[in-house]
Amino acid sequence: MDKDDIIALLNKDLEDEHGAIIQYLTHAYSMGEGEMACEIEALARDEMRHLDWLAETIVELGGVPSLKRGTMRMEDGAVGNWMKNDVLLEEGAIRQYKEHIGTVDDPKIKRLLGRILSDEESHHGTFEHFVEKAQKEGTKDIRGARQDDVTRVLDWGIQHEYTVILQYLLHSYISPNKEIKQQMEDQAINEMQHLGWLAEEMVDGGGSPTIEHTEVDRSTKTADMLKADIKIEREVAAEYDRAAREIDDPGIKKLLHRIRDNEIYHIDIFSDLLEEEEK
Repeated sequence: MDKDDIIALLNKDLEDEHGAIIQYLTHAYSMGEGEMACEIEALARDEMRHLDWLAETIVELGGVPSLKRGTMRMEDGAVGNWMKNDVLLEEGAIRQYKEHIGTVDDPKIKRLLGRILSDEESHHGTFEHFVEKAQKEGTKDIRGARQDDVTRVLDWGIQHEYTVILQYLLHSYISPNKEIKQQMEDQAINEMQHLGWLAEEMVDGGGSPTIEHTEVDRSTKTADMLKADIKIEREVAAEYDRAAREIDDPGIKKLLHRIRDNEIYHIDIFSDLLEEEEK
């Protein structure tokens, strides 16, 4: 198997990890706070680590990580049925990783895929348990149909946060500068927190979050990446500030101000890095 074929194979795995992350987070947010939701979020973080390992390996091979979402099973219905879909998603992942382990010759990549496979096998058992647990405890989908200025702001925020998570992660994988790679990853993690806060606020308020993203900057030069990241942070910091002034709910106003202040911090970090990069 040549290098291009291996990159394509790993990108297929990466896309499916991406799909699993969004599926599991949607399920966790939609059932509200509770033990099972927290455990599912933890499983999503496992998939995030898998995505990170795969992306780093793809870049080491000379490839570019895909930003597409792979296989997802997002049918509506009872929470127990969601968990059955999560079981099926894991079964597909297990089959695929076993197939890819048998296809790839590189021992390092085989070892990585085997490591991920062991997690997926564990996730499969956990979701099988959740099928029974959801049915026994009567876990409900607590999302509502609320649509107003507040939910539109929250959905806009979720869309933005998802976009910059992908953008900063992609930039972190591609940039050769170790400090910039680390800072990009750190700020992406902060944006993941924002997405979670906004999605949970949406569900608690009777809405239904839509986890979709807009266009992601795909610059390959580090200075261009940072300029794009500064630009989007300035735009959204101003938008969070504007939205906070127009919303009366004190809790949401406080949340938007908190995220705005985080975005301003990101601007300062990226600006310092750009100044160093251009010296």
